[in-house]
Amino acid sequence: EKGVKEKIAKLLAIKGKQSATSFHKRLGKILWDYCGMVRNEEGLKKALVLIDELEGEFWSDLCIPGSNEELNQEIEKALRLADFFEVGKLLCMDALNRKESCGAHFREESQTENGEAKRDDANFSYVAAWEYQGKDKNPVLHKEPLHFEFVELKERSYK
Repeated sequence: EKGVKEKIAKLLAIKGKQSATSFHKRLGKILWDYCGMVRNEEGLKKALVLIDELEGEFWSDLCIPGSNEELNQEIEKALRLADFFEVGKLLCMDALNRKESCGAHFREESQTENGEAKRDDANFSYVAAWEYQGKDKNPVLHKEPLHFEFVELKERSYK
């Protein structure tokens, strides 16, 4: 409870000019442009830089109208958005780590001669779980191998 109250006080003290919604839209655009359906290593690395820059701007120029004395949905938005920066960075880190085209996510560096998604089952046939290590620390990747008994792994053609 004390930690949440301190975080709310920190957000209210910023007294900037931009709304949480404006930051949310900009974060979404970064993720769509660089970590969306089509992605590449250069774009994912750029997204990590852009997210850090946007997060810094958020903590220096956020405007939350009203107070914490009554229901204030702007505080709720800002609290969620503070977490979304962490989630966005994790999405980009996970996508950088997975150097293959996977499911609906296409890595430009990982395609067949015909432009189809190229999987790398030898190196990426696992379930990934990232362990949070704290603010400004890299999460730790844990892998659990996938074993298929009834399904044959093979590349798909979408043509």
